Amino acid sequence: MNAKPTVESELVEIQHSEPILTIEDLCFSTSNYLESKQVDDIRRAYYFAHDAHEGQIRRSGEPYITHPLAVAHVLAMMHMDYECIMAGLLHDVIEDTHVSRESLAAEFSEQVALLVDGVSKLAQATFETRQHAQAESLRKMLLAMSQDIRVIIVKLADRLHNMRTLGHLIPEKRRRIAHETLEIYSPIAQRLGMNLMRCELEDLGFHVLYPTRYRVLFEAVRKARGNRKEIVSQITASILNRMEEEGLTADIQGREKNLYSIYKKMVTKQLSFAEVMDVYAFRMVVDDIDSCYRMLGVMHNLYKPVQGKFKDYIAIPKANGYQSLHTVLFGPYGLPIEVQIRSRDMDQMAEAGVAAHWLYKTGESEGSSQAERRARQWLQGILEMQKGSGDSIEFLENLRIDLFPEEIYVFTPKGEIMSLPRGATPVDFAYAVHSDVGNSCVAARIGRYLSPLSTQLETGQSVEIISSPNTHPNPAWLNFVITAKARTNIRQYLKHLKNEEAILLGRRLLNKHLRAFSTGLDDISQQRIDELVAEFELNNFEQILDDIGLGNRSVLLVAQKLIQSDTSQEQNQQPLMIAGTDGMVVSFARCCHPIPGDPIQGYVSTGRGIIVHQVNCKNVHNLRDKNENWLDVAWALDVSTEFLVDILLHVKNQRGALATIAVAVSETDSNIDNVVVEERDVGYADLHLTIEVTGRQHLARVIRRLRRIDMVERIARVNQ
Repeated sequence: MNAKPTVESELVEIQHSEPILTIEDLCFSTSNYLESKQVDDIRRAYYFAHDAHEGQIRRSGEPYITHPLAVAHVLAMMHMDYECIMAGLLHDVIEDTHVSRESLAAEFSEQVALLVDGVSKLAQATFETRQHAQAESLRKMLLAMSQDIRVIIVKLADRLHNMRTLGHLIPEKRRRIAHETLEIYSPIAQRLGMNLMRCELEDLGFHVLYPTRYRVLFEAVRKARGNRKEIVSQITASILNRMEEEGLTADIQGREKNLYSIYKKMVTKQLSFAEVMDVYAFRMVVDDIDSCYRMLGVMHNLYKPVQGKFKDYIAIPKANGYQSLHTVLFGPYGLPIEVQIRSRDMDQMAEAGVAAHWLYKTGESEGSSQAERRARQWLQGILEMQKGSGDSIEFLENLRIDLFPEEIYVFTPKGEIMSLPRGATPVDFAYAVHSDVGNSCVAARIGRYLSPLSTQLETGQSVEIISSPNTHPNPAWLNFVITAKARTNIRQYLKHLKNEEAILLGRRLLNKHLRAFSTGLDDISQQRIDELVAEFELNNFEQILDDIGLGNRSVLLVAQKLIQSDTSQEQNQQPLMIAGTDGMVVSFARCCHPIPGDPIQGYVSTGRGIIVHQVNCKNVHNLRDKNENWLDVAWALDVSTEFLVDILLHVKNQRGALATIAVAVSETDSNIDNVVVEERDVGYADLHLTIEVTGRQHLARVIRRLRRIDMVERIARVNQ
C-alpha cells in the first residue's frame, strides 16, 4: 500500500507546506477515542511545553512549539494513548529547556517522564565523534524502549516531522539526517511492523539524498499509472466475477510500491523501470482467516500460480508480527500478478505494527499483543547484544546487521519454527537457540545429514546442533556468521580469551625484567603492588599485567616502579622464550614468517602484544628507532607447533607440475597453505608456495625432496 498521498504529491519540492495545527485541532482529534479528562491532560501538557519553549524559534522562523505539536498530531493520527501524546508534546523540554526529568515526573507522571527522557538525546559534547554520539543515543533509546515500547513510537513521530521539514537546513545536514533515517529509523519502523511510517520515512529520505532520481522516478510512475488503468480494471473485473460465483466478498486494492522500494529493486536486481513496473499487485482484505485461504483457492483457480512463489505468513508470521498470504500468478497476456490476502485485523497490523496495540480501546486484541510481544523479544536480543559489544561503534555495526534481515524459516528437532536472516548458518542457529549452545557448538545436522558449520541454511530445513562442553567459539566463525547475536558472543569470548592470555604474557614479561634485578614478582610485597595500582589509578594489578601483555604499558617502567631501583642491571636480562603456543597475544610476522631455528627478535605492538620477526627482516631495520619497543626473545626447546613459511620454485611449465609438487610436499609431512602461479618466460613459471613446517630442519627436508623433481629448476626460501 502506498504511503500517504502527501508524500507523493508534496515532495516534488523539498519543502512541502505543513498544515498549521493548533491545540484545538489536536484535542478534537483525540476526543474521538480518549476520555475528556485525558484530553484535558493533553491540553495541560501543551501549555507546559509552550511556556518551556517560549522564545525558541525553528529555522523556518516558526515558534518552536509547532514541532512538538505536529509530533503529537502524528501520534494522535495513530490513535496512541494520552501519555504517549503528552510525551510527544514534551519530548524536547528536557534537552532544550531548563525543565528537569524530576519536575516532569512531579507535574505529570513517572510514565510521561520516562518516555520523554527515553526520547531525549545525549549531550554531544562528551563524545569524540558524531558517530559515537549517534551510537550512544541509540543505546540509551533502546534501553528506554525495553521499559516502554512507546519510546520508539514517539521518536519515530519526531523523526517523521523533522524529515517533512528538512528544507530549512543546510544541504550537508539534510543529507546526514536523511542518511541516518534510511539507515536506522526506517528499518526500525519496518522491524516493528509500522509500514505506513516506514514508507513515508523512506520516500522523504530518498528525496533528500537523491532529488534528481526521485523526480525522474516520480514522473515515470505517474505516467505508468495512467497507462496501466485498463489492464488493472480488466484484472479487477475478472476477480470480482469469480468472487461472486464463490460467494466471497473482499476489499480489492491496487497495491503500488513506494518510490524508494522501486529504486532499491532497480539497483539491487539491476532491473530497468519497465521491468519493475511490469508487475501488477493487488491486496485483498477479507473478514477472517478462513476467508483468506478460500480466497487463495479462488485466485489459484482463476490464474495459474508461479511455482515456488507462494508464502504463508499467516501460519508462519514474520518476526515483526506481519501476517498475510503472498502468491504470484500468471495473469492475462502472461503478465505477473502479485497478490496479498489478509484479514482486516491483519491489514491493520501490517500498516501500524506495534502501534496497532493502542488502536483498540480494550488493548487486548490478540494480534496486537502478539506484535508487541515479538517486538519485546527483538528488543531483548538487542539489549543482550549491547552488553556484549565492546564499544558504541561496534554496537551500531551490530544493530545495522540486525535491522536488515531477509528472513528464512527453519525447524528445530522438536518441530519448532525459528526465523533467521537469509544467509544464516548453523552457528547463527545455535546462538539463536541460546548463547551456551552457540559457544559449545561443534557440528550440525541439516536434514539428518552432517554438514559444515559454514553451510547457509534454507527455508524448511531441520537443523540439529551437536555440542560439547569442552569446546569454545572459533575465531574463523566470524568469517561466515551473519547475525548480530552470534557475532557479538564470539567477539566477547575472544576478547575475554585475549585478556586472559595478555595477563599471563604480562606476568612473564614482568618477571623477566624483574630477574635482571635479582628478584621476581613473588618477592614483591602486596603493599607495593597495591601502591602501584593506586598510582596508575586502576582497579587491580591484573589490569597492569593486561596492559603490559598487549603492549599498552612499558614493562621496564612497571618493573622499575615495583623495585624502586636503578636500571643499570638491565643488561643481565634473559630473553623471553617463545614456544609457538603463546595464544593470541604473541603472533609471528607475515612479512618474514619466522620458524624455529631462525634468529628472532620481538616487537611490542600497542594493542596486539608481541610480534616476532626474523632478525634480518626488512621491517626490523625500519623500526630500529623505536628501541623501547624491542624485546629479546628466543625459541623454546620444546616447540611442536607448525609455522608458515614462503618458498619460491622456478619450474618448467609442464602438465601435472603442480600436482607432482603437492605430492612431494605431502610426503614430507608438510601441507600447502597457499599457492600463487606466476608465468615467466616461455616454458617456465614461478610457484610461490606457503607451506607449514615445524622448524628449519623440517623446511630443509621439504626443500631436499623438491629438488629431486626434474621439472624444478631453482628453489629458495623467501625472506622479505
